[in-house]
Amino acid sequence: MREKKMKNVIFSSTLSFVFFGCISNVNHEELGLIPQPTYIERVSGKTILDDDWTIKHNGAHIDLDNLKKVLTKHLNKDHKVKLNDDADKVISLIIRSDDSLRAGGYTLNIYNDKINILANSPNGIFYGIQTLNQILDSGQKSNKGIEILNMNIIDEPRFKWRGMHLDVGRHFFDISFVKKYIDYIAMHKMNIFHWHLTEDQGWRVEIESYPKLTEISAYRDESLIGHYRDEPREYDGKKYGGYYTKDEMKDIVDYAKKRYITVVPEIEMPGHSRAALAAYPELSCTEGPHTVAKLWGVHKEVFCAGKESTFEFLETVLTEVSEIFPGEYIHIGGDECPKDRWKNHDLDQDRMRKERLSNENELQSYFIKRIEGILNNLGKRLIGWDEILEGGLAPGAIVQSWRGMEGGISAANAGHEVIMSPTSHAYFDYYQSRDIDNEPLAIGGYLPLEKVYQFEPVPEEIDEDKAHLILGGQGNLWTEYISTDEKAEYMALPRMSAMAEVLWSPRHLLNFGSFSKRMEWHYLRLDRMNTNYRKAK
Repeated sequence: MREKKMKNVIFSSTLSFVFFGCISNVNHEELGLIPQPTYIERVSGKTILDDDWTIKHNGAHIDLDNLKKVLTKHLNKDHKVKLNDDADKVISLIIRSDDSLRAGGYTLNIYNDKINILANSPNGIFYGIQTLNQILDSGQKSNKGIEILNMNIIDEPRFKWRGMHLDVGRHFFDISFVKKYIDYIAMHKMNIFHWHLTEDQGWRVEIESYPKLTEISAYRDESLIGHYRDEPREYDGKKYGGYYTKDEMKDIVDYAKKRYITVVPEIEMPGHSRAALAAYPELSCTEGPHTVAKLWGVHKEVFCAGKESTFEFLETVLTEVSEIFPGEYIHIGGDECPKDRWKNHDLDQDRMRKERLSNENELQSYFIKRIEGILNNLGKRLIGWDEILEGGLAPGAIVQSWRGMEGGISAANAGHEVIMSPTSHAYFDYYQSRDIDNEPLAIGGYLPLEKVYQFEPVPEEIDEDKAHLILGGQGNLWTEYISTDEKAEYMALPRMSAMAEVLWSPRHLLNFGSFSKRMEWHYLRLDRMNTNYRKAK
């Protein structure tokens, strides 16, 4: 039924195309498309793209002018094609309502002197442009131009949430790399940039109401040398840190928006908060003094749940954060929160008695629900790691499952939306080979490219009528042991490519052998971007 529906899309959007010549299968490996499109139909003949082409679009949609610039840049920079406004051969960008396409879907039709990209919305046009750019990569270059196969493509994402994460709390990455990272996300047709901005080891967000967060919390005295498990531990003795100004973060949001990517900021609470408490120790249970952590791992100092001043502080912080990030979501962490301080603090115990909470897990649930109320008042939705399930889940919270799939299964079956990013398939700070002596230092674990590709975000244990609550998945790049741009690229790519295909392409099309062959073209694209990727061995 789905295939028949797709053929109807081709017919409706390219009436003249389907009448020419025979239809044959396309060798997907020759095209090198990542992620794999939903449907490709070969049309006889070839098209030569040269300087005698122009780009046109329908209507006055504000995004279409920007999309025209995106495609023009690709053609000029990547393929050395100069457009001619007076040319008769046309690349058309068309936004038109089509109920047969899912959100983000598009059709791409190539036939002789016409190339049409049609979608319901601008992001679909953007994804179609990425595909066309990849097709041109594999075209035959000659003095005449770039020769590409005539074809019809129908394509749409399988999942709504196709994300990549970057931890800048442990190690700070400057704006230029963050933009390059977003470029990687965009070229893979992913749409979420999860920006982990605060940690025990560093606070990276300018908050005007609390200037000590950037004066004190953004910097640690020194950093660990080697691995956490090494004994005795050694430190480099060098002050380390940095932060992003509000203007810089707004610039990132705008940069991502032009690539149809939503930036999801993460502000950790109640745990992973020692950097903030170093600046404002009165918000802790012990009231300090505290220092910004220099050691990785979990620290006992957390926001005090028994103090109203804690929630006043966090409401102010989240208000300023929401003004910077206009997207629907704010991630609040919620993971790995030790309860030691709460167990031995009068105000926390008083809070438990007043709210009739039976244990500290329920106190954490109370904390998360308070924060959800703040975010809802700001027009935002709360996302938290799967520990937010402990003690009872906030009503509208989205659960990001990282400790396996179980938390996500439980949340979905209870009616909550879920993002799947289990350590088993989605933690790109893990080793890529068992030969760790010949790999850069990593936190541990083993996650080769093929295992990422085997990831299935919708487990069988989820009730059939709840499967739609799985929004999608995400690759996570934690940076305890990633301190440079080059190493971040090495750890993220090509595993990001595998994750992108899993989250975009229909499950029945996934084939690691085909993916590996198509990646040979993709490695050339990464070369063009001067990427320090790890080529699969």
